[in-house]
Amino acid sequence: MDARSYKQLLAVARGDAEADLVLANARVVDVFGGRVTFGDVAVVSGRIAGVGRYQGRTVEDLEGRYLAPGLIDAHVHLESSMVRPAEYARAVVPRGTTTVISDPHEIANVAGAAGVRYLLEASEGLPLDVLVNLPSCVPASHLSSSGARLAAADLLPFLEHPRVLGLAEFMNVPGAVNAEPDAVEKLLTFRGRPIDGHAPGVRGKTLAAYAAAGPWADHESVDPDEALEKVAAGLYVFLREGTAAQNLEDLLPAVTPATAARLAFCSDDRHPAELLGEGHVDHMLRLAVANGVDPLLALRMATLSAAEAFGLRDRGAVAPGRWADLVAFDDLERFHAGAVWFRGRKVAEDWRALPFDPPRAGEEGVRATVRVQPERLNLAVPLRSGRLRVIQTHEGQLITEEVRLEPTARDGKAVADPARDLAKLAVLERHGNGGGYAVGFVRGLGLERGAIAGSVGHDSHNLTVAGMDDASMRTALSAVARAGGGYAAALGDEVLAVVPLPIAGLISDEPIEAVHARMEELLNVTRARLGSRARDPFMQLAFLPLEVIPHLKLTDRGLVDVDRFELVDLWV
Repeated sequence: MDARSYKQLLAVARGDAEADLVLANARVVDVFGGRVTFGDVAVVSGRIAGVGRYQGRTVEDLEGRYLAPGLIDAHVHLESSMVRPAEYARAVVPRGTTTVISDPHEIANVAGAAGVRYLLEASEGLPLDVLVNLPSCVPASHLSSSGARLAAADLLPFLEHPRVLGLAEFMNVPGAVNAEPDAVEKLLTFRGRPIDGHAPGVRGKTLAAYAAAGPWADHESVDPDEALEKVAAGLYVFLREGTAAQNLEDLLPAVTPATAARLAFCSDDRHPAELLGEGHVDHMLRLAVANGVDPLLALRMATLSAAEAFGLRDRGAVAPGRWADLVAFDDLERFHAGAVWFRGRKVAEDWRALPFDPPRAGEEGVRATVRVQPERLNLAVPLRSGRLRVIQTHEGQLITEEVRLEPTARDGKAVADPARDLAKLAVLERHGNGGGYAVGFVRGLGLERGAIAGSVGHDSHNLTVAGMDDASMRTALSAVARAGGGYAAALGDEVLAVVPLPIAGLISDEPIEAVHARMEELLNVTRARLGSRARDPFMQLAFLPLEVIPHLKLTDRGLVDVDRFELVDLWV
């Protein structure tokens, strides 16, 4: 803020000058005191000058609607929306979201620093503040093959960017806890800046060491006791409600007036269907209040608590000097965003974004990233003595289990078996680094026939395919490769549907409504032709290679026992 704007802000606050905008006759939500007051909110140069009675060049009568701070998503991977940031903003801003804390590690694992630059450029000048924590774990670990490697020195140039905060979710828990050199270098480089955490199931002395290493927050808790232990260790805890992982309702018993200051909401990964249908942070508010959380406490978590978690004193409250990022609600149960302001400018009304010019970002470094030859794959699993280690999925959760099953045998091979909900699973390196692959088995996807595949495979984003026969699996993989990335369903030699994601194999170049329609077609054909019983088997599929979420996963290098953090044999 320059001196002129500073003096003008103070003059309006004192009542000595007119505001640019006055939002009059509002029920103003005070997230500091947990109360509602009646009055006007004065805005000048994009900031709140005061709350009370003010005069302005433009006056908008809110007629008693609730006026709250703009909502904040405390942790999100924009790439998981499958659309460019401008399209993402068009979906979430009308829901009242004005700030998101983004971790671009999805695209960074594909394209490295070029991917980070792309997301920064593509999110510039939006009616939404996209703040960025730099990806801490590219690759996520030594147990998978990504398209890039980012050391601490590679991240340093980005620290000059005004929208970069600190370091994103630190997934290498063993590295942090045991003070491994690469982990120490990154954690010390970012000491004093926000460091987001990632500590699923980490408790006791391991949690103590992890918290002491530097992370400020965590979004991986799945039960209230775990969340409260992390709060007691000094971490902020984000209650997650995404497409694949839906932990919010399970964690609500941890919400009390004493803990709310250390709790916030996050989406992590959310698909177009949920963004356009259920909503964004507003959906989390509705869930919390419907389950008995006081609306004002829930709003504090969705605004001030999230801001404080990252040291953002310029937003998160309707208070003097803060950005005029505001949302008007009709009531504090449905949280219908009647209007949204960003930096004092109205950007959405009645759940519709007002027109804006999307930024232009170069995509040369994030296209043509799928380099595979699926037809050369040998997916056969010769029979051996013993039982199979099988990944057991749970819908709505990222955590998987290891189950040990007798194989279904045919012609000397272990094969998929729809009667047991047992699908074959394969992960193929797609970044041009050798084309290695591994084959395993998964239970819980609910397929009866055919195969599904995708280039979204957290976090290294290799090609992942699950199916009931090898021919369908190859067909699905080939369809994804030809599209330059995306999702596909196949039955035998027939490609049933494809959702192209040509930007890094993660992001579409189409509007969010078109991507939603394509995904609906894909899901419908997967249910109708492949007999899928899962709500979204593609989101489940995308997390099966994620070797930093317990307990058993499959990467291009093999089966990973996440608890031991090592590769294990398919047979036991």
